[in-house]
Amino acid sequence: MIGGLVALKIDPDILTGLGSGRRTVVVTGTNGKSTTTRMTAAALATLGEVATQADGANMDAGIVAALHANFDAPLAALEVDELHVPHVCDAVSPAAVVLLNLSRDQLDRVGEINMIERRLREGLARHSETVVIANCDDVLVTSAAFDAPNVVWVAAGGGWAGDSVSCPRTGEPIVHDGDHWYSTANFDGGKEFKRPTPDWWLDDTHLYGPDGVKIPMSLALPGKANRGNAAQAVAAAVTLGVTPEDAVAAASAVDEVAGRYSTVQYGSHSVRMLLAKNPAGWQEALSMIDPTVDGLVIAVNGQVPDGEDLSWLWDVRFEHFENVTVVAAGERATDLGVRLLYAGSPHTTVADPLKAIASCPPGRVEVLANYTAFRDLGRALAREVNDA
Repeated sequence: MIGGLVALKIDPDILTGLGSGRRTVVVTGTNGKSTTTRMTAAALATLGEVATQADGANMDAGIVAALHANFDAPLAALEVDELHVPHVCDAVSPAAVVLLNLSRDQLDRVGEINMIERRLREGLARHSETVVIANCDDVLVTSAAFDAPNVVWVAAGGGWAGDSVSCPRTGEPIVHDGDHWYSTANFDGGKEFKRPTPDWWLDDTHLYGPDGVKIPMSLALPGKANRGNAAQAVAAAVTLGVTPEDAVAAASAVDEVAGRYSTVQYGSHSVRMLLAKNPAGWQEALSMIDPTVDGLVIAVNGQVPDGEDLSWLWDVRFEHFENVTVVAAGERATDLGVRLLYAGSPHTTVADPLKAIASCPPGRVEVLANYTAFRDLGRALAREVNDA
């Protein structure tokens, strides 16, 4: 980000200049931004050179650095922090905005999620020409996109509903009926607020789209959430002119994102790295844990980039690791250990994540970590492997 920070000091309006003349996709949401951006960039690359972030730096400085590094690229796929979307869109006038999901994340930095929804809604209202690729399974995302004139609805899944129990427009309850949901009260002159009919949807084997599109989709990345991410990446790329078949092939080939899902050999342990940053993300990541692994290290820090308030640990279900050796690690290992104790999950506590991995039986070890714990452990493992 250093180049972007310096550039913004010299020219505070540089983002507008760097964004002009490109066809840009902005990707935002609480979870899945980096993965979806990577998939979108891979799909757009079938049309030409793409400017994008390689490391998830999703605020102004990182965006400026990415655009400057690919100065002549006619296309861009930009991961953008939810708070930054309105002014980034004002600067780059995106061809498409991808709205993935909205849930609580870093309340000490971001604030209440309904406020984020309102800001996104207001920002999109200034860009009526932009195509919005929106997850119709997410109540808050649907509200943010509901008034936009050009919306492509994607049934990307909505596994976490704890932050959308009421209508963001009226405050009345949301009722879930299978895949469908609806508000118990109308708004704006009797308008119904309910799950829109999707233009794109998926099952365990195929992606379906407009005009009878049906394409087999088998991803290199695990989890239902990543299938939803891929569906929205494909929809965005198709909006910019990529064929559905090429978009699916490109998204399916993405096998790691800034070290996430990668496997590293550390001594007698084969270590797979997973990242989670908030209750919804943790719940999805926990569903990816292989119950047959030899060890599970859960590492939690509480630094500013993570959010210093870890009360969200009590919203995550840690109750299904009866047959796995679990080790609580990270700077806030003790807080995590208390949560695991109440969850009835037998565990040990080893604050140093490297030592926590070493304490596991030889074989396969899954590591699930929040942001700075993931970053620091990745660097530590890289040093150990290089020194070996």
